[in-house]
Amino acid sequence: MHKPEVWTKWGRLVAEQGRSGKSVAEYCRERGLCAPHFFAWKKRLRQDAPAAFVAVQVAEPVRGRAIEIRIGSGRSVMVEPGFDAAHLRAVLAVVEGPAFAGASAGERA
Repeated sequence: MHKPEVWTKWGRLVAEQGRSGKSVAEYCRERGLCAPHFFAWKKRLRQDAPAAFVAVQVAEPVRGRAIEIRIGSGRSVMVEPGFDAAHLRAVLAVVEGPAFAGASAGERA
C-alpha cells in the first residue's frame, strides 16, 4: 500500500472507532488490529491534522438577549447574557468531541 493509501486507511479506522463508542482495545480486538499501532496512528493523524477553522457570521448585537452559536451538523448552543466562559468552553469541547459526533440524539440525552 502506498503512503497516501495507508494514511487514508488509518484515518478511516480511527474515525470509525471514534463513532463506534467502543474502546480502542475492543475495536482492535474485533478487527484483528494491533492496539499499539492503532494508538500510534491515532496520534500521528491528530498531529498531522490541519488546524480547524469555523465559519462565523457576524450579526448586529442585541443587548439582554441570548445568542445562538451554530456548531454544524444541525447543532447549536444558546448562550444567555452573563454566561460563564469556562463552562461554555467545556460544553463546546464535549459537543465538538469525537465521541459526541458519532452519537445519536438518544445516546446524548
